Amino acid sequence: MWQTLDTKDTNPKKENGTSQPASNSNPLSSQLRSTGEQATIGRSLIIKGEVTGSEPLYIDGRVEGTIILTDNRLTIGRNGSVSANVNAKEVVVMGKLHGNVQVTDRVDIRAEGSLTGDVVAHRLSIEDGAFFKGSVDLKKSEQKMNADAAKNVKPEAAHNASLAMTAAAGKAN
Repeated sequence: MWQTLDTKDTNPKKENGTSQPASNSNPLSSQLRSTGEQATIGRSLIIKGEVTGSEPLYIDGRVEGTIILTDNRLTIGRNGSVSANVNAKEVVVMGKLHGNVQVTDRVDIRAEGSLTGDVVAHRLSIEDGAFFKGSVDLKKSEQKMNADAAKNVKPEAAHNASLAMTAAAGKAN
């Protein structure tokens, strides 16, 4: 009467009699696996205080206080409401966020999202229809700063070399 998963044939036979590995025909299960590494705060949850973690976080409920996800992504869902200062690698806002945001990568405010507060980031994306009120401080990425520093050093070295040649030419006369 009851069938267990162990008794199910996972390698169905082809018409010619050879075994064929079972393919996952359910795309939802693959999506669930890819988001399985993400913590979720559901609609009915209200958290007051400090939230820290070392994995991506999806908020569909309400959070007040401080959120620290230094090397991870914070996603605020459509039903999410956050009143907190946020420190993360990346922030995606589809709901409401009130507070200052400091990220090491990017802030993405989607069309239905709302962010009120100051943003410090390397990249900022605001879709049409999104709401943003606050100040923006865009930082250069480390790669760009290193490239700019290399560009600035080269002309200075060339300038010093030309000064040395000029001084040597002056002594020769």
